[in-house]
Amino acid sequence: MTEPANATLPTVDARIHPRGGLDILSRAEVAELADASAGGMHDLLRRCALAVLTSGSQSDDPRAAQELYPDFDIQVHQLDRGVRIDLHKAPAMAFVDGDIIRGVAELLAATVRDLAYRAIELDEEGGRDLDTSEGITDAVFGLLRNARVLQPSDPNLVVCWGGHSINREEYMYTKEVGYQLGLRELDICTGCGPGAMKGPMKGATIAHAKQRRRRGRYIGVTEPGIIAAESPNPIVNHLVIMPDIEKRLEAFVRLGHGIVVFPGGVGTAEEILYLLGILLREENAGVPFPLILTGPTSSAPYFEQIDRFIRLTLGDAATERYEIIIGDPAAVAKRMAAGVRKVREHRLAQRDSFFFNWSLNVPLEFQRPFVPSHEAMAALDLHHGRKPFELAADLRRAFSGIVAGNVKEDGMRRIEQHGPFLIHGDTDMMQSLDALLRAFVEQRRMKIAGEYRPCYRVVA
Repeated sequence: MTEPANATLPTVDARIHPRGGLDILSRAEVAELADASAGGMHDLLRRCALAVLTSGSQSDDPRAAQELYPDFDIQVHQLDRGVRIDLHKAPAMAFVDGDIIRGVAELLAATVRDLAYRAIELDEEGGRDLDTSEGITDAVFGLLRNARVLQPSDPNLVVCWGGHSINREEYMYTKEVGYQLGLRELDICTGCGPGAMKGPMKGATIAHAKQRRRRGRYIGVTEPGIIAAESPNPIVNHLVIMPDIEKRLEAFVRLGHGIVVFPGGVGTAEEILYLLGILLREENAGVPFPLILTGPTSSAPYFEQIDRFIRLTLGDAATERYEIIIGDPAAVAKRMAAGVRKVREHRLAQRDSFFFNWSLNVPLEFQRPFVPSHEAMAALDLHHGRKPFELAADLRRAFSGIVAGNVKEDGMRRIEQHGPFLIHGDTDMMQSLDALLRAFVEQRRMKIAGEYRPCYRVVA
C-alpha cells in the first residue's frame, strides 16, 4: 500500500517487498545500509536510490534530484521471510496508480543488493585482496556474479559506449545500430544512462521482439559517482553498481564480447583510452576484441579528431585495434557479429569462459582507483617517450578527472573550492588535448543543459 505525502513535488510513502534478485539480507548488511554516520553507507544508498526512482531524468546535475526531493529517505528492513524497503517522500514519478513501477522496483532492489554486497565483501574485513591485480579482478567477478549477470551462454553481449549529451541525429543513429545488433540476436550492455546509452537498448528491444527473443538482456553498469548524474534509463533490466570507475570499466571489458563506440565527450574518451591501453599490452596482442567507432555522417569529423589524438599520443599501432565505420548501422552490426564469432572460437581454443573474459590482462595501473585531486591531476605524466599503455593509463586518468569535475559531486566540490584542475604535458600533446576538449564544449558534449564552465585548464 502507498500513501501520498505532502511536498512541493508529488511524493509517495511506500513499503516495497522486492521480488527476485534480493531475496535475503543479513543483519550485518542491514546495519551497514542504515549507518548514517560520516563515511557510513546510508547517504550513498539514499543518493543511488533517488537516482533510480527518478529513472529517465534528463538532468546530468547530481545535485538536482536531491534539491527537488530533499526529504526523501529509504530504510531497509530484514524480515523473517525476506526484505522490506520503506520509502519516505519518494518521487511520485516512480509510481502508477499507487503502485511502484515494476522495472523501477527491480532497479531499486539491485541498488540495495550491490551496496550491501560492497559494504560487507569489499571492506577491510571482507577478506579480499584489493592491492593486487588478481584480487581486484576477483572482486569484479564477485560483484557481477552476485548481480546474476554472468550467464554461461554463447557469446552475444555487445557493450555500447557513447555520450549522455548527444544530438538528435546521433541518438537516432544509436537506435538504428542497436536495432541491427538486435536483429542478429545480440544483447546490449551500456553505462545505463540517457543518450548513447539508451538508444542502442531501445533499438534492440524492437529487433528482439521481431526475432521473438523474449529474454533480451539490457545490462546497465554504473558506479555511485555517476548514477546520480546519469539516472538509469527505463529499458535497463539488469543494473549493476560497481564501487568505482575502474571496476566499472573492468566489468565492461570482462563482460562484453565486443564494443561499439558512439560519439561522446570526456567519459567516452576515457573509455576508449582505457581499452586501448589494455589492448596495446603485449600479453593481449592475440586476444580478439572487436572495437568499432561509429556515428552518422555528420559525426565523421568527431571521429577524425579522436583518431588524430590517438595517433599522436599512442601511435599508429593503437589504431590497428579499432575500426571506424561512418553512416552504416548494418555494416557495424555485421562486423560486430563476425568479431563475436571470432571471440567464441578463441575462448573455445583457450578454454576460457564465455561469460567472463579471464584471459584479458588488465594491469594494476588500470585497476587502482584514481582520486582526481588537484595535486593528482597536476602530477600526471603526459609526455612522449613512455610505453603506449603507460601513457594511455595517465591520459585515461586525465579524462576521468574532467568527468569528475563535470558531473560527480565530489569533483564538483573540489572545483568550487580550489578552481579548475591544471593538466600539464608536452606541448604538442597538450595542444591536441586542448583542441579536442574545446570541440567537446562547442558540440555541447560536456553537459546536457546550461552553460558549461570548464573544470580544467590545459598547460603546455
